[in-house]
Amino acid sequence: MSVLSVVIPVLKVYYIGLKVLLYQLFNKSFPLPVFPKQNGRVAIVTGGAKGIGYETARHLARLGMHIIIAGNSENEGQEAVKRIKEENLHQKVEFIHLDLTSLKSVHWFVKTFNDRGLPLHILVNNAGVMLVPERTTQDGFEEHIGLNYLGHFLLTKLLLDKLKQSGCQESCARIVTVSSATHYCGELDLEDLQSCCYSSHRAYAQSKLALVLFTYYLQQRLTAEGSHVMTNAVDPGVVNTDLYQNICWPAQLLKGLVAGLFFRTPEEGASTSIYAAAAPELEGVGGCYLYNGQRTKSADASYDEELQSRLWTLSCSLVGIQEQHHKAY
Repeated sequence: MSVLSVVIPVLKVYYIGLKVLLYQLFNKSFPLPVFPKQNGRVAIVTGGAKGIGYETARHLARLGMHIIIAGNSENEGQEAVKRIKEENLHQKVEFIHLDLTSLKSVHWFVKTFNDRGLPLHILVNNAGVMLVPERTTQDGFEEHIGLNYLGHFLLTKLLLDKLKQSGCQESCARIVTVSSATHYCGELDLEDLQSCCYSSHRAYAQSKLALVLFTYYLQQRLTAEGSHVMTNAVDPGVVNTDLYQNICWPAQLLKGLVAGLFFRTPEEGASTSIYAAAAPELEGVGGCYLYNGQRTKSADASYDEELQSRLWTLSCSLVGIQEQHHKAY
């Protein structure tokens, strides 16, 4: 592996990060409007025990939604449920274990949820890892593509029927998938989705690009079927969470010095996810990339319909889903 193959992805990711930080310095965070109550709606938030996911779950619970926090730590999950209920004892919040590094766990989660007999109106694909050392999931996938993308791909596919049954013309079900500005420098190599020449920066950016491609292709399919389900990708910006625990020590030092000035808080970072999940003005709107509460153009590569289709087909194969033949969209 050449030095350039390691250095270039690092420079690209930090360049994107610097651009976002400068934007955040001169632009205020998107202020959430007051949304109407949404009693009776059910939402699943992956990674909902802390950071952006916790703030998303907390705000949706305030709107009257029944919240399922999905995560891999029972202690953190139950603590999050307790904290949210302390705000209002009448809020419906619960935790169900989900390990996105295990396809078996994803199947178990979906079965457990379906056995509850609840509808599903909102799915927030929020959980993720960033810049982790080279390692694989329980199914042998590189961890960024395995957890960030393939775990959520399978989860969404298995919950699609429930979402379709729960959405209606007046009130569509919604899928909100958290991507990142790093997708702009992502390069998706379908022949090397497992990042054989490992770079944590390249692998992370690739996983976030895959999520945007998945969002757009899924919306095309849902629209063609006439389903009342809308799916959008969101970009939270650069947010002060523990996702940054794996960045190099000079960056850690710099983060400690400037985070209070440049970084968004987890509550601010969650605002666009909450907006995509609950805003009345987004009723019936799908296939968008949202940043700071605005529809934004994503990377050119994300609009490549052939790449979207090929990624979908490969993803179905990797997670063991038998895909029925669909005509091209």
